[in-house]
Amino acid sequence: MCATTPQAQAGASGKPAGHETPVRKIESSKLMRRIMGEYFSELFEAARTGSPKLAWCTSVGPAEILVACGFRVYFPENHGAMLGVTRTATGLIPHANAIGYSPEICSYLTSDIGSHLKGESPMAKMPDYEFPKPDVLVYNTNQCREVQDWLAYYQREFDVPLLGINTPQGLGEVTDVHIEAVAKQMEELVAPLTGITGEKFDYDRFAEVVGLSKTLTDRWKAVLQCGAARPSPLNFFDGTIHMGPAVVMRGDPRAIEYYDALLNELNECIAQHVGSLPEERFRLYWDGMPIWGKLRDHSTLLASLKACVVASTYCNSWIFDAFDAEDPFRSLARAYTELFIVRSDAWKEGYMQRMIDLFGIDGLIYHDAKTCPSNSNNRYGLPDRLERRTGVPYIVIPGDLNDLRCFSEEQARTNIEAFIEQLAEA
Repeated sequence: MCATTPQAQAGASGKPAGHETPVRKIESSKLMRRIMGEYFSELFEAARTGSPKLAWCTSVGPAEILVACGFRVYFPENHGAMLGVTRTATGLIPHANAIGYSPEICSYLTSDIGSHLKGESPMAKMPDYEFPKPDVLVYNTNQCREVQDWLAYYQREFDVPLLGINTPQGLGEVTDVHIEAVAKQMEELVAPLTGITGEKFDYDRFAEVVGLSKTLTDRWKAVLQCGAARPSPLNFFDGTIHMGPAVVMRGDPRAIEYYDALLNELNECIAQHVGSLPEERFRLYWDGMPIWGKLRDHSTLLASLKACVVASTYCNSWIFDAFDAEDPFRSLARAYTELFIVRSDAWKEGYMQRMIDLFGIDGLIYHDAKTCPSNSNNRYGLPDRLERRTGVPYIVIPGDLNDLRCFSEEQARTNIEAFIEQLAEA
């Protein structure tokens, strides 16, 4: 059911951030909280009992192979986002710096390692919490090199196997040569993984899991494309929360059930012309990582300016069109090698132009994340080139995904307000 009664959007502190502009409540959130609760409960139970085995995996790593091999899968980046949202990351990062991890590198990595060193985590407040100690660590460098170094720390801590896939970077066209190279690395994971579980690899089960992930990604894509409606029934800040099952529950039918419910709600809102905001005057695109500790503050500020962030690079990172149960290894390799983050700037410009056209974008916000150069697309002239190509203006907001010492609240607010005034005068 589409909730037509809007709800005031609170700041991350729990108090309204300057403007009490109402933002529509998404009713399907209750179902999401339930299935995400089940995911963590099962994770903690496996940690407590030792069965099934636990695998840590980078967020765009080969989770389908791990699920098919019988592992429960934990994603450290999901924990990193929790540390950012709860604003605990900034106080934990110095503990990782103290053992030699630079403040210039990924603040997911440093806040997560700091969390481990200090023994503090927002997960510890969940029911039946048990630290999910890994039996194996698996990465894919399609995101950045830091994920390999991140899991290497835990390899030394826990003395467990570290397995990985190395993906080429800066790709224009993704060729069969690229796909075969990555698929071969994926196939080579099977022997050590089944050696840990003691079970024979079930190829049919693997194909089934890839098929479930394909259905899931199709639903998530349909959810995000609802943002093309006027008014948009959801915004980027909604998306960063509701993407949770698409990240940590690939291959799980419960995630499909959730996105079916969310999609039904959003389509009902579209039919009733109910938007995420009470009034949508400007349609924006967010490029780069979220500033996790400022999600609600930015949502409230933009809502007060009648500006809806209807699309983003980040939320679309979990759309994998290439999944195919008929060719699971190669399709998995293609899906995880076609990512926006590993593509050339020329390819990225074309992609973003298509997004501007599809979603009717009036302006772009680029987040220049201090510790995440791989996800900051403003540093090599792309925004200027894209503006000349499309005529759509942009603004750059300096900040970081987790380290709020790199972010100026006053400067960001002033710049965003000035940008919206610019759009109003255009």
